[in-house]
Amino acid sequence: MLALEDGTIFHGRSIGAKGNTTGEVVFNTAMTGYQEILTDPSYCRQIVTLTYPHIGNTGTNPEDLESGAVHAAGLIVRDLPALHSSWRATESLETFLERGKVVAIADIDTRKLTRILREKGALAGCIMTGEKADPAAAVHAARRFPGLKGMDLAKVVSTKQPYQWNEGTNWSLESTAKPRPGQRVHVVAYDFGIKRNILRCLADHGCRITVVPAQTPASEALALNPDGIFLSNGPGDPEPCTYAIEAIRQILETTDLPVFGICLGHQLLGLACGARTMKMKFGHHGANHPVQDLATGRVLISSQNHGFAVDEATLGEKLRATHRSLFDGTLQGIEHTERAAFGFQGHPEASPGSHDVRALFGRFVAMIHDRLNAQTAEQDGRRRAAER
Repeated sequence: MLALEDGTIFHGRSIGAKGNTTGEVVFNTAMTGYQEILTDPSYCRQIVTLTYPHIGNTGTNPEDLESGAVHAAGLIVRDLPALHSSWRATESLETFLERGKVVAIADIDTRKLTRILREKGALAGCIMTGEKADPAAAVHAARRFPGLKGMDLAKVVSTKQPYQWNEGTNWSLESTAKPRPGQRVHVVAYDFGIKRNILRCLADHGCRITVVPAQTPASEALALNPDGIFLSNGPGDPEPCTYAIEAIRQILETTDLPVFGICLGHQLLGLACGARTMKMKFGHHGANHPVQDLATGRVLISSQNHGFAVDEATLGEKLRATHRSLFDGTLQGIEHTERAAFGFQGHPEASPGSHDVRALFGRFVAMIHDRLNAQTAEQDGRRRAAER
C-alpha cells in the first residue's frame, strides 16, 4: 500500500523489494527514461510517481544507468507490463527493482495521486508491503518523514574520492551526433549528485574531467589547475550546503575561471552570489518543460528535476536572469554580471528529454577557450615587448 501524510491510502501490487520505504512523493511526467530517473542521484529520499501509465515495457540495460545505484526511495506506477521487449534489454524492470532493493508499487490510480500532489504540493509518503501492512502504521511512518527542506543530501550521494572521466556518448546510439575533435580542456566537476550523461556531454564537447567530492575546498579544486569549474545537479535543499557555497564564492572572488552550474549547482551558484532559494509547491519533474531564453525570446523544451528554485526577486546586482519557465514563471537561468559564470535550473544533458538546451555545454567550453586564447595573446604580447 501507499500512504500519504494527509491520510490518503492507495492499495496496489508490490513490484519491487519487500519492506517499507518513506520519502517525499513527487510526480514525473516523462513518457520514457524510467531507468535514468531511478538512478538519478537527484531523486534521493524521493518516491517517484510516473504519470505515463505503461512503465517497464522496454526492460532495463546497463547503458542507461545514470549512476552506480538506484537513488529514488521508491517507485509508483499505474501498470507494469507482464513482458518487456527491447533489443537493448538485459532484464525486466521488476528484477531490476528487486536487485536494487527498491520498494515499488503498481496498479494504483496515478492520475488521482498526481491531482492530490498538484493541489496539496509534494507530500511525505510511505510504501509498505506484505499481507500485514497496516494503514495506520503507514500513515504514521509518512508523517515522521522530516521533509527535504533543510536536508543536505549532496554530501550523501557524492563520490568519496576524486576520479577522472573521459568517456563520451555511445555514438552507435546517437547517430546524428559527432564527437568534438582537438585538444581537451581540463574541467573540475563538483559532484553533488552528478549524472553520467552530464559527464558524457562535457567529454563530447572536448573536456577532460576530474570529478571531485561535494565537500572539496576551493583550494584543492584550484590546485588541480582546471580550465573551468562545473557544478553538478544533486538532491535536497541547497541552503545547508555551506561548504559548497563558500567554495564557489572563493572561486569567483579569486579567479577568472569560467563556472557553469546545473540544477543544484545552479542554485548553489545563486546562493554564492547573494541570492536566496525557495521550496516549490510540487517542483518540476519531467521532460517537456518549456523555458524561454530571455535574450532571444526563443522557447526551449527542457528536462527538469528540482523541488527548489532560485528566488528571482533576490538576485541583486551580481546576477541577471537569463531563462524563465513558461509553466509557472519561475527562474530557470542566471549569469554573473562581472564573471564568466552562469547556471541553468534544468538538465541540458536531457536524459531523458529534449536536447534543445545542450548548447549550454558549448557556451561553457567556448568561455574556457576564450580565456585560454586571451592568456595566450597576453603572453605573446609580453614576449614581443621583451624582444624589442
